[in-house]
Amino acid sequence: MSTVCEFELNGKQEVFEFGKVAKQANGSVLAKIGNAVVLATVVSEFDNPVSEDFTPLTVQYIEKTYAAAKLPGGFIKREGKPSDFETLTSRVIDRSLRPLFPKGYVYPTTITVMVLSADKNVDLQALALNAANAALYTSNIPIKKSVCGVRVGRIESNYIINPTPEEMSNSTLDLYVAGSKDELLMIEMKTISSSEMVEVDIEAFTKIHNANEMNEDTLVEAIAFAQDALKEANLTYEKGFETSCKEKVEVELVQFTIEESVINYVRDNFSNEIREAIKKLAKSERATQLKDVAKMISKNEYCATNELEFSTIYEAVSVVKREIVRNMIVNDKIRADGRGLKDVRPIDIEINILPSTHSSCLFTRGETQALVIGTIAGPKDGQMYEVLTDKSTSVDRFMVHYNFPGFSVGEAKPMFGVGRRELGHGNLGKKALEPTIDGDYNETVRLVSEILESNGSSSMATVCGGSLALKAAGVPISDLVAGVAMGMVVEGNNYSVLTDIMGLEDHDGDMDFKVAGTTKGITALQMDIKLGGIELSVLKEALLQAKEGRIHILSLMEEAASDIIPSEALPLVEQFAIDPSKIMVIIGKAGATIKEIIEKFTVSIDLDRDSGTVKVSGGNKQNVLDACEHIKTISNNAPARKDSPKNVDFEKLYAIDEVVLGKVERVVDFGAFILLPKGGEGLLHISKISKERVNNVSDILSVGQEIEVKVLKVKKDRIELSSN
Repeated sequence: MSTVCEFELNGKQEVFEFGKVAKQANGSVLAKIGNAVVLATVVSEFDNPVSEDFTPLTVQYIEKTYAAAKLPGGFIKREGKPSDFETLTSRVIDRSLRPLFPKGYVYPTTITVMVLSADKNVDLQALALNAANAALYTSNIPIKKSVCGVRVGRIESNYIINPTPEEMSNSTLDLYVAGSKDELLMIEMKTISSSEMVEVDIEAFTKIHNANEMNEDTLVEAIAFAQDALKEANLTYEKGFETSCKEKVEVELVQFTIEESVINYVRDNFSNEIREAIKKLAKSERATQLKDVAKMISKNEYCATNELEFSTIYEAVSVVKREIVRNMIVNDKIRADGRGLKDVRPIDIEINILPSTHSSCLFTRGETQALVIGTIAGPKDGQMYEVLTDKSTSVDRFMVHYNFPGFSVGEAKPMFGVGRRELGHGNLGKKALEPTIDGDYNETVRLVSEILESNGSSSMATVCGGSLALKAAGVPISDLVAGVAMGMVVEGNNYSVLTDIMGLEDHDGDMDFKVAGTTKGITALQMDIKLGGIELSVLKEALLQAKEGRIHILSLMEEAASDIIPSEALPLVEQFAIDPSKIMVIIGKAGATIKEIIEKFTVSIDLDRDSGTVKVSGGNKQNVLDACEHIKTISNNAPARKDSPKNVDFEKLYAIDEVVLGKVERVVDFGAFILLPKGGEGLLHISKISKERVNNVSDILSVGQEIEVKVLKVKKDRIELSSN
C-alpha cells in the first residue's frame, strides 16, 4: 500500500509517493511537480563494510530521453555517457547529502535519481535533490535529518524562490543553496549578465554590458532569503514524511581510533619533527614528509615493544599534525608556511608564452600553477548539446575545460578521461568568467586550463589565468576576474578565516569556499561546509576578507594586462554591414560565390541574413582585407531587390572585349576596382595591369586616374577587366 504526501511550497504543488515502486531498495520515492516525475532510490549494503575510514557513497542523476518524448541523439539510440549537466547535478546531490552520514558509516551506499517525465517549467536539479532527500529520510538507514535545495533568482532587486525558466531569463542571479532547517551545507552562485541602452545625448544611445556583480551585503541577503525557504521546506518535509518512514536499522559505526597513549607518545616526543614536516607539507600536497616521520618513529623501541603497525603510527602522526596546524592558525594566527591569515602567496603572471596559440597565460600563485590557453573560432564551431526538455539541439559558445594531471601533485599516474572533479572545477571557472563577456560577442571561445602544479586553489588560478587569456585573445570583457579560495578553522568559540588556502589547510580545515569576481563585486561562489552550518555574520566576514584578497590579485592582473602583446597566431577579424537583401548574392547559387571567395583568399566568412553583417576572419591580414573589398564590390554591383529600378543587367551593358574608359575607384594589393561609365565596378587584377610583372599596384595606378580597360568577363554582378 503506497503512501502519498502532498505539500504546497513556494507556489508549487509537490507530491511524494512512497511504497509504490522500487520496494527492494532501502528507500524509494516517486516525486512529482507539474508534469515532472523523478524516481529516487537509496540502497546501502549493511553486510559489506569497507575497511577504510570513509563513507563509500555514490550518487547518480540520470536523465532518460523518453521523459521528454524523444529518442537519444546520435547513431546509438540508447543513453550512454552522462551529460555534463547530469554529472554536475550528481555532484550537487552528493555534496548536499554526504554530510548527513555519521562518521564511521562505512557501508557501500548508492543514491540513484532517474528522470521519468520532464517538464520545462520545473527545476530538475532542485527536484532531484529533494527526491533523493525524501528517499534517504524515509529509508531504514540511520539518518534523521532532512536536507533540500532551493534556487534563488533576482529580478529588479526582488528575490524569487525556485523561479521558472522564463523568470530566470530575466534574472541577474542564479543562487542554489542546500541545507537543513538549521544549517547551510552547500552554496553555488553565479551572476547572469545583461545589457541596457544608455542615453549618451538627446539623439544617441549606446548599449552597455553589465556583468551584474553582487556586493557582499547583497549576496548575504540573498542567502538569508534562501535559508528562510530551506527552513520552511525542511520542517514541512520532516513533519509530512514521518508516517512514511521505515524503522531505522541499528548498524555499527566503526570507530577508526587509536589508543590515546600512542598519540601522547608521538605528541610528547616528536612534535618538533612533525613541525618541520609541516613546513615542507606547506609547499606540496604530497604527504611523503609525514610518512618519513612515521617510518622514523616506527624504528623506535617503544613501537617494537608495543608491536605497533606502521598504519597506527602514521595515523597518530596525522592526528598530531592536524592539532599543530589548527593550533597555529586559531591561537598563534600564523600558518604553516609563515603567512598571516590574510596573506596571499606570491603571484607571477606570464602572458602569451605559447607563440602558436591565440592566447595563453601562465598564472602561478605559490605552489599552484595553471597554464590557460584560449582559442577563438566561428559561431558555428560551438559545442552542441541537448537539454532534456528542448526539442532542438543547443550550442555552447563559451567553454572552460580544466585538466588535473597526476604530475601536478607528484603522483605517478597516467592521464585518463575527465572526472567529476575536473568537470566541476571547469564549470566553476565558466560561471565566474561568462558574465563579463559582451553579450553581443558571438564567436566561439574555448579556454583550456592545464594544472601544472597544485597546492590548493587550482580552480581559482584557472579563473585568474582564464580572464587574462580572454583579454589577450581580444575577447570583449567588461572587467578582469580574479578568484581566491578561502578557508576556516574553528576550535570551540574561536575561529580563524584564511585567505588563499593551500592543500594542507583545505584538508585540516572546517570549511572551504571559492569566491571569484571583479573590482565591482562577486560573479561566482562555491561553498562546502564541513562544520554542519555557518552563521551568516561569519560568512559575511569571510566574504569581506575574500574581497581584500581578490582586489590584491586583480591589481597584479591589471598590471600584467597592461603589457599584453597580441599573439601573431590570433586571427584577424573584420566586420562590416551590407544591404541584407544582397546577402544571397554574396552566397551565390548553391554557395558557389562564397566558396570561391573563401578558397581564393583562404579566409572564413560568417553572414547574418537579418542584419546584413559580414564577418571575415583569417590568419593573413592582407587576405582578410582583400576579401572584404571583394565582397563589398559584389555588394555594390548587386541590385538591392529584384523589383528595384536600379536592377542592372551587366551582361547587356557590357560586351566581352569591349574597351571603355573607366576611373580608378580603389587600389588594393591584388589589383584595382574601376568605376565603369555605364554603371558598376570591375576588377582589374594585378596580373592584368601590365604584360610585365607588377609588384605594387600603387606604383602604376592611383585613385581618380582614368584608364582604358577591356572587358574580359561578365557574370551577373562581377566584371573582370584587363588594361587595354
